[in-house]
Amino acid sequence: MTSIAGRPGPPRIEQLTVRNFRALKDVEFKGMTPLTVLLGPNGSGKSTVFDVFAFLSECFESNIRRAWDKRGRAKELKTRGAEGPILIEIKYREQRKASPLITYHLAVDERNGSPCVIEEWLEWKRKRHGRPFRFLEYRDGVGQAVRGELPDEEDERIDVPLSSPDLLAVNALGQFAEHPRVAALRNFITGWHVSYMSADSARSQPEAGPQERVNRNGDNLANVIQYLDEQHPERLSKIFDLLRRRVPKVESVRADTMPDGRLLLQIKDAPFNDPVLARFASDGTLKMLAYLVLLHDPLPPPFIGIEEPENYLHPRLLPELAEECRGASQHTQLLVTTHSPFYLNALRPKEVRVLWRDQDGFTQSRRTDDLRGIKEFVEEGALLGDLWLEGHFGVGDPLYGGGEPIRPLGKARG
Repeated sequence: MTSIAGRPGPPRIEQLTVRNFRALKDVEFKGMTPLTVLLGPNGSGKSTVFDVFAFLSECFESNIRRAWDKRGRAKELKTRGAEGPILIEIKYREQRKASPLITYHLAVDERNGSPCVIEEWLEWKRKRHGRPFRFLEYRDGVGQAVRGELPDEEDERIDVPLSSPDLLAVNALGQFAEHPRVAALRNFITGWHVSYMSADSARSQPEAGPQERVNRNGDNLANVIQYLDEQHPERLSKIFDLLRRRVPKVESVRADTMPDGRLLLQIKDAPFNDPVLARFASDGTLKMLAYLVLLHDPLPPPFIGIEEPENYLHPRLLPELAEECRGASQHTQLLVTTHSPFYLNALRPKEVRVLWRDQDGFTQSRRTDDLRGIKEFVEEGALLGDLWLEGHFGVGDPLYGGGEPIRPLGKARG
């Protein structure tokens, strides 16, 4: 796969396995698509899956202890009544379908109130036959790694002890050129954008200075618009054209430097002469602008997580936003959580996973094209959001319990 301007395509996660992470006692998401959307009732575990990616990203960006403490330590993080460590495992390919499938395995637990890495390893299977080769393996800060571009069984294993059991070996060794496969994973995860964007944050007046990418809460939106205006004016023009189509009265958006050195984001509506300060603009306009800037990033992050994009947006804008997400997924992988049937109506069955809690209180997941009759209904012209509202999923609906519907399925509209 080739990405923007001929650059190699980004890594793609094909499978996520999580154990003992809050309500995620034991879940697997196999066959993840470039755009993966999580659907389910309140409390089903959507935000928890989202937080798995945020947790892993924060472990790499700062350290495990900070990410661990932020979430209430083992008492709040670990599944109630479960034994053993929290386990997060991703299977991914670095660039293209022909690339070997690589597995990253991380198990974290708590000892004497402090987090520690119980087990961390990387393995791949470069040949069609034979067992996967583990080229990095650590336990409690002690382990080995194989150097080189294509680590293999014949290569020498090097002992590189870590200074503390709460350090990630991938984060440490990934800073050295002799471990390019490890470095590629480190760069991949540290490049994730797990968004907690809010309209209020986008109203902030940051210090002037161009910044390449919208941050997690969106409070540097004005800085990114300044950067696009200076470095990628044609991209910014496209974003404004899309915004005008979504919010017809918007004429222009400006990021001006004030005398005190801060940036002032202003939005001009037709037919008025004077622009409106961002702090007085509508929540929906700011959220749509922030999403368009994120999804049309000239150098997009390799992974984007967006939680409930429907908040503050008109329902009729959501199918178009879903199409924007699918377009962006050619260059980045997206994970989206939603409650919106309007957003769902633009999606394909293989892109949507329904979550629910079983009788024991643990999250279960199923892809919608594995639900009875859903593919057939869609092939006949039905839309996923309509099918969900009419109760055809049988799961992921507050009116249903577990994996089976509590009332008969109705007839789908075509």
